[in-house]
Amino acid sequence: MARYTGPKFKLDRREGANLFLKGKRSLGTKHPIEKKGAVPPGQHGQKLLSRRKISDYARQLREKQKVKRIYGVLENQFKRYFNLASKKKAATGEFLLTLLETRLDNVVYKLGFAVSRAQARQLVNHGHVLVNDKKVSIPSYNVKAGDLISLKKDATNFASVKEAVEMIDKKQIPDWLVRKGLIGKVNRIPVRDDTGADVDEQLIVEFYSR
Repeated sequence: MARYTGPKFKLDRREGANLFLKGKRSLGTKHPIEKKGAVPPGQHGQKLLSRRKISDYARQLREKQKVKRIYGVLENQFKRYFNLASKKKAATGEFLLTLLETRLDNVVYKLGFAVSRAQARQLVNHGHVLVNDKKVSIPSYNVKAGDLISLKKDATNFASVKEAVEMIDKKQIPDWLVRKGLIGKVNRIPVRDDTGADVDEQLIVEFYSR
């Protein structure tokens, strides 16, 4: 599957926020947002920042792009998520975030088995993640309440996994998940307030409703 392989910090600067795409490096004080401020990349970045008025379309587009980049999904897949959310009786924007939040790669990341969603996606792709003791190698797999998430025995010895576990004190596991050792459980399906995402999902709804 295609994925973005360019500079992660560049995406942070473009969206004007720390999207936590670089794992441990995203937590440090040397992050570009901390050093240079939220200046968009490129030679015209400062000019873009200084523009006084931003159109409604631009605000909606940037919010969509930001959420896509946080969860590491591309345009076609993101649009499929939106179309699925729009068919539900629940609020479209909130259900969209629930679909993204319950992706297996995001859950592996939120449980502290990986320092970034990209690393979590790699663990899943390579078949190192178990759901209810069965291998699942699809990052977009949506977990359900009661699911048990664990790693294969050899994966527990990976340096990257050990680093992630040691870093768990720097990011709190959300209360819709619980972890004991290297086994996690989905207590319940997350609601909007559980995501912790600094986004305005209504702007995304407006973008696709144009």
